[in-house]
Amino acid sequence: MKKLTTLALATALSLSAGLAQAQELIDKGFVHGWNLMVDPAMGNGCLIQTVYQDLSLVRLGYDATGNRGYFVVFNKAWGDIKQGENYAIRFELDGESFDANATGFKQGKVPGAIVFFKDREFVHAIAQRKVMKIYGQTGQEVMAIDLKGTAKALEYARTCQQEQG
Repeated sequence: MKKLTTLALATALSLSAGLAQAQELIDKGFVHGWNLMVDPAMGNGCLIQTVYQDLSLVRLGYDATGNRGYFVVFNKAWGDIKQGENYAIRFELDGESFDANATGFKQGKVPGAIVFFKDREFVHAIAQRKVMKIYGQTGQEVMAIDLKGTAKALEYARTCQQEQG
């Protein structure tokens, strides 16, 4: 398994508070099954976001304040996630397994977890895969994400980020 490095808890706490305020996101359109958006709480970082039939929400994007990439998943299957606490999770990209530290928070009553990557290009590596499976702190499968259209949508996010400066 590969170990991913994440931001410090204090930084994640301040950023996750901004993520929870979805009304601040600036809509830039719909591309390849994803909403393209800008998040002022992430230093005008661009992101793509989609909602699944079970009302799970997934975001892939850029934290421009820390020059980092991230993914966030809101899903009831996280179980008992506490705001601001760190959780050891695992995710798989087409069967390749990665360990990561996620920071928990809630959007309304739906628990979420965010993972930051120092290597912003890792977001694009995710998009080049077909399926991403995410496992929670107790090993339970939170969800499997079909990544179809993600690479093309992230091209728009990359262009958006270049335009943000």
